[in-house]
Amino acid sequence: MTADLDFAHRLADAADAISTARFRANDLRVATKADRTHVTDADQAVERAIRELITAERPGDAIFGEEYGVEGESNRQWIIDPIDGTANYLRGVPVWGTLIALAVDGEVVAGVASMPALRQRWWAAKGEGAWKRTGRHGGPEQLHVSATRALDEASISFQSIAQWDEAGYLEKLVALTRAVWRDRAYGDLWSYTLLAEGLIDVVGEFGVKAYDLAPLSLIVEEAGGRFTSVTGEPGPWHGSSLASNGLLHDELLRRIAL
Repeated sequence: MTADLDFAHRLADAADAISTARFRANDLRVATKADRTHVTDADQAVERAIRELITAERPGDAIFGEEYGVEGESNRQWIIDPIDGTANYLRGVPVWGTLIALAVDGEVVAGVASMPALRQRWWAAKGEGAWKRTGRHGGPEQLHVSATRALDEASISFQSIAQWDEAGYLEKLVALTRAVWRDRAYGDLWSYTLLAEGLIDVVGEFGVKAYDLAPLSLIVEEAGGRFTSVTGEPGPWHGSSLASNGLLHDELLRRIAL
């Protein structure tokens, strides 16, 4: 995976240059999409730049991005969220980043998550562990999930009360927050990277697409965790996520089952 992972890093470098330059810009353009979510000119510019690089250097690969959909047909597909956390981005909150993954035959095999405003980047390749660096020239640190075994000692990021409510899981969320040690909504990609670093133990989310989750699912798993939907299907393809350190996963699935 070395060549593909190196390429994913170069895609992230290009994305970071664009998104950082537009962050907190006075002339940032913001529009509302059909699904009532926001999109900025930075989201669009980042995805266009990534697509151009993929087309130039991996012309046989397919692309699936949040802003411009699916392009090409191949067993190799690049999955892009140009700015995960657009709501934060447009408000000037520094918790946002670019997500890039490569799936081969429907399996995520390489992924990068980059948060340039926090000067941090995480990445993983199948079978090669999960890693992080701080600053552009920081050395890589291998990631490991926590060893928390008891739910009453666990820290959970539920991401959004509204998501759980709209999905019909609000009562399950309330019960879960009463069972754990600590509950917070860190939000977007940051929650999953905190999990991979062993700083929290559980992340749960609804209303998400593959481009919101693809590299994060691999980073969590390569750090020793487990990643499924809230009903237990593996991978980032099912519209919801339950990520954990693995040790808590089966109990969590039982507790939130409808």
